Amino acid sequence: MRRGTVKDRAFVSELGARTVMDSVSASRHPDPAAVLDNYDRLTKIVEGRSHATLIAEVDAKPVGFILLIDDLPDEVTGEDQGFIAYMAVDRAHRRLGVGAALLAAAEDEARKRGLPYIALMVTEENAAARGLYERAGYNTERRLMCKTL
Repeated sequence: MRRGTVKDRAFVSELGARTVMDSVSASRHPDPAAVLDNYDRLTKIVEGRSHATLIAEVDAKPVGFILLIDDLPDEVTGEDQGFIAYMAVDRAHRRLGVGAALLAAAEDEARKRGLPYIALMVTEENAAARGLYERAGYNTERRLMCKTL
């Protein structure tokens, strides 16, 4: 695990582009190009805020990353928190502990920054990711509900 640098932007962009459709709910049917554009916009927003990019490597090759924002308070309570804006693991390296290692590193980073909470959003259908977060001690605090009109 290491801190990301400017040199990692291409990796974050490329892996994010390959995995971003995993974040789309089955309730929605967006244009994939629009989803990619929104991912690019998200990374620019993260880069413009106080954040940490953490890179997971296997055999000195990057295989995953996490984007942790540290200046985005909870929208309901206003309390400080770390917010995981995006996490991705290369499909060939999933279920090998890379995601858990990224999550643990983000939690350590949030603690170092004095943040009392860490939060994230996950698509309801993404059972593998939800299981990872639940095993790490995350619980559902709110639920985004959607209705197709």
